[in-house]
Amino acid sequence: MIRVINNSLNPYFNLALEEYLLKEIDLRDDIFMLWQNRPAIIVGRYQNTWDEVNHTFVKENEIAVVRRLTGGGAVYHDLGNLNFTFITRGQKTGHYDFASFARPVVSALQTLGVAAEFAGRNDILVDGKKVSGNAQYRSGDSVLHHGTLLFNSEIDNLMRALQVSSEKFASKGVASVRSRVANIKDYLPEPLDIEDFKAALVQAIFQAEDGPNREYNLSAADLARVEELVKTKYGTWEWNYGASPGYELRKWGRFAWGKVELLLDLKDGLINSCRIYGDFFGEKDISQLERYLVNLPLEEEALRQAFDKIDLSDYINGLDSDSLIKLMLDQE
Repeated sequence: MIRVINNSLNPYFNLALEEYLLKEIDLRDDIFMLWQNRPAIIVGRYQNTWDEVNHTFVKENEIAVVRRLTGGGAVYHDLGNLNFTFITRGQKTGHYDFASFARPVVSALQTLGVAAEFAGRNDILVDGKKVSGNAQYRSGDSVLHHGTLLFNSEIDNLMRALQVSSEKFASKGVASVRSRVANIKDYLPEPLDIEDFKAALVQAIFQAEDGPNREYNLSAADLARVEELVKTKYGTWEWNYGASPGYELRKWGRFAWGKVELLLDLKDGLINSCRIYGDFFGEKDISQLERYLVNLPLEEEALRQAFDKIDLSDYINGLDSDSLIKLMLDQE
């Protein structure tokens, strides 16, 4: 495994760099990278940015808003947060496997004396509180897995920057974000600053991999290409916000695998346009499913016949036709 050295604090650059490492460069080995962002909200690939961000707070505090490649929910980054990325090649297609990628991070935290555990869909917990959220994206036979590590983050800013909905609180059975998240620093048996923590984490992960800590420094050509991705994609309003169409119907539901929201515009009883948002994960581009729904009548038998011809779980991991039909038709 090769550690890519990235000292940038620019969230637009860092998200673009992940895509570049995944899709455009072959280092002939798996990749590991630690990185940090200046204050930013990183929105999941399929989320409606307008519904996830406290726009007034973000503007007043000059917090960047960037959409990432992976699904899942929006997260807050600052300099008290450390991010990790694994990129592996030659992966078989199939269901998302968060646990195997989170395992070396959990092991590294345990080595440092932190009683961490992987739990739920994609979280690392300490004392029942979330210190890390994880997400994945597949490109061919390659997998990008990344996650956060709340080391000494400003939890109050995290709460104020994210527009957390009341239904999310209700579904979790909790009263606040603060009751569910924590900083790793508070659980270390010996004090460490974030640089010492980063060094100890790298050492523990590469010891677990039973291999040398080989490093790769980005070349001038690498940097130029990543900056081009920032200019054409990650720094653009179209990618980070995008225009939501006018719609007549809004349908949403929360399932074991995540939340899904449908915005449907109808014309003459047919679906004229559709957008799908949520904190779910999926292998295929969700826009393909959005286009597939166009011109279908909002009627059970027609929807069932259409869904029998495709595998919905390719687009939204865990979704089946019964659940989607119930959601679209408000069936109990």
